Amino acid sequence: MKLELLRKSMEDAPTIQRGKYRYFIHPLTDSIPPITAQLMREVCEAITEIADLDADYILTMEAMGIHISAVLSQMTGVPVNIIRKRKYGVEGEIEIAQETGYSQTKMYLNNVRKGDVVTIVDAVISTGGTLTATLSALTEKGAIVKDIICVIERGEGVENVRKKTGYDIKTLVKIAVDERVQILKIIN
Repeated sequence: MKLELLRKSMEDAPTIQRGKYRYFIHPLTDSIPPITAQLMREVCEAITEIADLDADYILTMEAMGIHISAVLSQMTGVPVNIIRKRKYGVEGEIEIAQETGYSQTKMYLNNVRKGDVVTIVDAVISTGGTLTATLSALTEKGAIVKDIICVIERGEGVENVRKKTGYDIKTLVKIAVDERVQILKIIN
C-alpha cells in the first residue's frame, strides 16, 4: 500500500501558531484545501487493510472523523455512530469531557449498549485526551473496542492512551509539527 497522496498532502500542509500550540492545516482535519476523492479513497483503502472492521459499527468523534467514517461505511457496509458535540438529552446519553492540545469541551455518546462491538476511527491523535475520555465512556457502557485507527499521529497521544487505557492505536502517518510538517513514519 502506497500512501503517496497522503505523504504529499502532509508535506504541503501549512502550520499556524494557536497560543502555545502549533497547529497543522490539512484536508483530512480541516478541509483546507478541500479533500480530494483520490486522497479520501487512498486513506480509506489503507484503513481497510489494517483495521479490524468486524464490528457492530464504526465509532467516530465529531467533526474530524465523520467524513472518513462515512466513506469507510460505504466501502464496508459497517454503520457509523458519531459522538456529538451537542447534548440531546436522550436516555443513556453519556457526557464526555474532551481535552485536546488547544481546547476543552464536552461531547455526548449515544446509542451504545453493553456488548456492542466498535471500531474507533478518527482523523488525528495528538495528546490522546479525546480518545482516552472516549474509551473511558465506552468502558462505562460495557462496549467492546475491537480496533482503533487514527489517520495522523502527532505528539505523544498514542503512548498516552496506551499508558492510561492499555489500548493500542494504529496510525497511517506519524508527524512532527513546527514551522513545517515533518513525516516521521508512514506505513507502507
